[in-house]
Amino acid sequence: MSDNLAPAFTGFRTLSKAQIVSLAGADAVAFAQAQFANDVPSLADGHWQWSTWLTAKGRVLSIFQLLRVDAQTLLLICHDGGAEAMAEQLRRFVFRRKVVITHAGALAVNAALELPGEARGAQMAQLADGTIELDVGSATVPRTLQISSTVHATDDAVAELAWRQYDLRFGLPRLEDAQREQWTPQQLGLDRLNAYSVKKGCYPGQEIVARTHFLGKAKRSLALLECISFANAGDSVQHVDSNIGTVACVAGPLALAVLPLELPEGPLQVNGEVAIIQPLLEGLAR
Repeated sequence: MSDNLAPAFTGFRTLSKAQIVSLAGADAVAFAQAQFANDVPSLADGHWQWSTWLTAKGRVLSIFQLLRVDAQTLLLICHDGGAEAMAEQLRRFVFRRKVVITHAGALAVNAALELPGEARGAQMAQLADGTIELDVGSATVPRTLQISSTVHATDDAVAELAWRQYDLRFGLPRLEDAQREQWTPQQLGLDRLNAYSVKKGCYPGQEIVARTHFLGKAKRSLALLECISFANAGDSVQHVDSNIGTVACVAGPLALAVLPLELPEGPLQVNGEVAIIQPLLEGLAR
């Protein structure tokens, strides 16, 4: 990979786009199980998982971290914002369930490129001051998230870009509004993050996800590209004169694109310039 990536930063930075949705109440877990694609009851208290919320047609609305704080409290970290809109949409499905859904605007999501003090893997840690600590890295790329009311340095464009570039390198899609409802979980490679289940009961889009999985109908998945010319979400990926894929998200010269599983030989291009496929980092699945 080239040297065009944003430099690493030290200390914690508050991620400006990350927002939190809170689900609280006796039916919080049951409600989340009926709405989201991953298996929530199997998640132990004090642990977290990647998950996604889909349309009835199996298209991704949101990708998030789902934290099971305890049996009646779930927190969703939405890295691309939209927490208030998501909370409002979810409330439409509450009916008589005992769950209160809010945008937890008082909580900040703080990031550091360092090993967590106590959290490991999917097990989060609650620090003495009430801060929730999460391990969102790997053995080779340590990264920490902290959820608290404390706001660290903000508006640091270089640090935000570096964090986002690591997200893409790990294969974590960062979707703009225009890319929501465009892709299936398989097309976005969310199996790499263990972000959906094909064994749990019904949830929006479950039939399409299961059919694609069990019938082997997934023909496209995610690839990491390093682009000579900076790309934009929605740009076409070309081979010779044919459009063979689409850019789903970008971070500087890096892009995650949905491409055929079987690629033709020869160079790819985005905006008329060469785009090189790079290996994805492992270790973010939980």
